[in-house]
Amino acid sequence: MMNQSTLVLRAASLLLLLAYSTDAKMEIVISKQDFRVGEEISLLCKAGGDGDITWKKNGEDIDDDELVKNLDESSSNVLIKKATMQDAGSYTCQCDFESGHNDDVQTVVFVYEGPSFVSTSTYHEFLEGKNGMVPCPVTGQPTVDVHWLQDNKQISSNGGMRVHQMADNTIFFKNVTREDAGTYVCRAQIEGRPVHKEQSFSVVVNSPPTVRLREEVKKVLAGPETNVSLLCLVDGVPKPIINWTMPVTFDASHHQFNSDRSQLTIQSVVRADYGEYICTATNKIAESSATFMLHVFEAPEVFVPAEQQRVLLGERVSVSCNVSGHPQPDLYWLNKYNGRTLDLTSGHIRVVDGVLEIDEVMPSDGGLYSCMAVSISGNASRDVAIYTQPGPPHYISVSPGPTSVLFSLKTLPVNGGTQITSFVLQWRQSPAEQWKETTVPASAPLAITSLKSYTLYTVRLAALNAVGVGQFSDTNSVRTQGIREPDTPALSSDSMKLDRNSFAIALKQTDDGGTPVQHFNIRYRQDTEEQWKEMQLPPTVDSVSLKDLSFGSDYQLEVTAINANGSSIPATFNFTIAEKSVSMTKGSVVGIVMVIFLVVFLMVDATCCYTNRCGLLMTIAVKLFGKKVPGLKMLEEGEGEVKMKGMSTSRGSLQQAGVQTLNKESDQITEVTCDKAPLTKHEKTQPHRKLPAADA
Repeated sequence: MMNQSTLVLRAASLLLLLAYSTDAKMEIVISKQDFRVGEEISLLCKAGGDGDITWKKNGEDIDDDELVKNLDESSSNVLIKKATMQDAGSYTCQCDFESGHNDDVQTVVFVYEGPSFVSTSTYHEFLEGKNGMVPCPVTGQPTVDVHWLQDNKQISSNGGMRVHQMADNTIFFKNVTREDAGTYVCRAQIEGRPVHKEQSFSVVVNSPPTVRLREEVKKVLAGPETNVSLLCLVDGVPKPIINWTMPVTFDASHHQFNSDRSQLTIQSVVRADYGEYICTATNKIAESSATFMLHVFEAPEVFVPAEQQRVLLGERVSVSCNVSGHPQPDLYWLNKYNGRTLDLTSGHIRVVDGVLEIDEVMPSDGGLYSCMAVSISGNASRDVAIYTQPGPPHYISVSPGPTSVLFSLKTLPVNGGTQITSFVLQWRQSPAEQWKETTVPASAPLAITSLKSYTLYTVRLAALNAVGVGQFSDTNSVRTQGIREPDTPALSSDSMKLDRNSFAIALKQTDDGGTPVQHFNIRYRQDTEEQWKEMQLPPTVDSVSLKDLSFGSDYQLEVTAINANGSSIPATFNFTIAEKSVSMTKGSVVGIVMVIFLVVFLMVDATCCYTNRCGLLMTIAVKLFGKKVPGLKMLEEGEGEVKMKGMSTSRGSLQQAGVQTLNKESDQITEVTCDKAPLTKHEKTQPHRKLPAADA
């Protein structure tokens, strides 16, 4: 019984607890806690059980039936159509449950106005270096907190900072810089609530234009390949507009600008481009300018009327020269032969107002003269060649030859400024005669030929160039020699060449004996031969060449010069052709080995044939002449007797033995058969005797 009553009590207690817990479950349903003034506020209280529900605001009962409506015995609603600041507060929903239990639940409602930004400019411009302020006027209830941000970083309110937020929510800029430009955000927030609003402000920092030049003065040399660029470095906000002032009229083909006109390029600079170039930068704040000074230099130029002048000896010559350039160059004349500057204004050679003057031109005055223009822009020159006739030859020697005279010059005469091309040689037998002459190239021997033998002549010579014949040398007297045979030709061993079985040697004729050499006779032979081989060579040859000579031989060579008067003494030369070098190929070696093998084989076979009657030769002899006879040694001349091994017999007995014998009279071989009867006892014991010689 006790147990049953205990169980009943426990069950009743559980039921009471369940009922109590169900009545105590309450909640206020609200969409949000923060409401803007004028918005609708709805508070729904769910009691979780039947009971009497009442509302309180800030601890005081709400008796306004327009606000509070009980929906049923377990829920009630507070509805505020348009919220005002006075509607904010703490709302409590209280329920007296039918079970006798009561409970309540509460929530807080916040009502705000704003934050709102008072109409103000969101764009601010400041001049660099000045102070500036950006205000942020804000309204709202309850209290509004304001913070300034730049690049998501909060600006300090510390008054010691150059840029800081003031108490009235204004940003203060002290000595505005370019870095202060940008976007600033004013953030207004209801104090203690997650309600805020932001406004962006643009700050522009203006600065007057500035112009900087890398170089204020430029110096260039005019020319078609010369371009110059003038760079104007401009700064300022807003971006300045650049204009140029030039000393010449703008020409699009001559003047070029880059995209912002900060660089001016002048193509193919000329002298007219010289002057001031002004770069001006302008914006709404101010304008600024800078000036370039462009110096244009011109390279010196030299002008002469002619680059060559020919003048005869004793005449006067004048050469003018004009120079130009910027700055004006100085003019100089230079003698290029000796490198001296001509700065005299009087005398034989002088310079007067830039004109080179030479009085009574001499051979030594000929040559190259240079007119030079010298300035800081550079140097220039033009050469003028003055040509005149050569001077007289000096230091000459004259030697006679057969019907000829040969001149020798230690030094060439003064050429008159241009190359000596030839010489004029003159001769005569007496002063009453007219001079006879011949012209000889300067590169040829200076010889007068076809003169008379053993005759006295007066001779002289003069040089000839492009202007004419120069002065003649002093005269010389010379007697010619007689006509004779040419001298022995010269063969030089230093020029000898040997190539296998070919031979060559240089040949030179020093003296033709007064008559031109007609030809050369060439003879050569081996030392072991008596017969000479001969040939002729023309007089113009300078070497002797022999081919197809015998290897390993000594040779003799003779060369004779022939002219109309006879022949010279022969020039002789001995030389040797070396042995022929044989190069053994693989086939040659094999052939030699085979020949040696064959010779050895034949020698062995012959030895076998004549000693032991065997071998290949014996076999061939038997095939050609019949059976061989055992014991045959040789045949001797005589009365038909033949010496045999261990016996002697007559021709007849040999024939009976079947041996072939030679008949001396008929030179025929007679076959001797072997059908011989056996020897008798008497024959066996008979001593050997030599066969008598055959009858002659």
